[in-house]
Amino acid sequence: MRVLSAALLLLQAVISVHTELVAVPVVVTDSRGHHVSGLNQDNFQVFEDGRPQPIAVFHHGDGPVTLGLIVDRSQSMRPKSAALLIAVSALLRSSRPEDELFAVTFNDRVLFALPGEAFTRDVNELSAALTAVRAEGRTALYDGVAEGLRHLDLGHGEKRALIVLSDGGDNGSVHRYAEILALARRSDAVIYAVGLLGTSPIDDDEEDAGLLKRLCRDTGGVAYFPRTPDDIAAVSARVASDLREQYIIGFTPGTPTGGRTFRKLDVKVTATGQGPLRVRTRAGYEARP
Repeated sequence: MRVLSAALLLLQAVISVHTELVAVPVVVTDSRGHHVSGLNQDNFQVFEDGRPQPIAVFHHGDGPVTLGLIVDRSQSMRPKSAALLIAVSALLRSSRPEDELFAVTFNDRVLFALPGEAFTRDVNELSAALTAVRAEGRTALYDGVAEGLRHLDLGHGEKRALIVLSDGGDNGSVHRYAEILALARRSDAVIYAVGLLGTSPIDDDEEDAGLLKRLCRDTGGVAYFPRTPDDIAAVSARVASDLREQYIIGFTPGTPTGGRTFRKLDVKVTATGQGPLRVRTRAGYEARP
């Protein structure tokens, strides 16, 4: 979980604080899955390890996003290249001019699509670079996600997210899932996935929908598995809406107990006249020792 301090630019205003804050991205939906806007700080309660925490910072608005695409270009993705490029194009088109963008490709190696450029706002340049990468080799998905999480720390967006485009397999990473989870818990990034599976995923031992779902669930994101170009467009719009409709809650971390660094998070929302609401956020964060 990224720890915010001093002037909290997250709110596009200078808010002076004398201690560190933990930023928690939260998505609220109704019973039909529609985003719920217009809530205020009084509608939220935040619990750290079961203990309520006073909310120090609250923000809901459409601010700039630091967004990284983590793109699978391994051999298993070769038959899915057309769907992959449709997904890349749709996701980039959903960005805003003020967003910071980057892309990481992975097979046997992990590479930046635009080496030498930390970020770009030119969606055409980024799309062209990704189109030029051939699908070949093994699948180092965890290594690609690790590189993306580290790179997000260089960004300046109010919100941070990775979108993994893959069939979900991993047979070539140096990193393991526990390492990726630890990195994610030290970041405030939300991970989404666009899972591009074949027509018979059970028969393809390089596909793993469960892996993608787990990556996203642990950070408060969602894994989607579109089957048609229209599905891909709908998924891209959904991810973009998720990012724009996030609530960001900041609180002062409690005193650590028992030497544990992982803190469990729970966010509750109540709003009169809204009916039952669903909250999606990360399971917890890794506190500084």
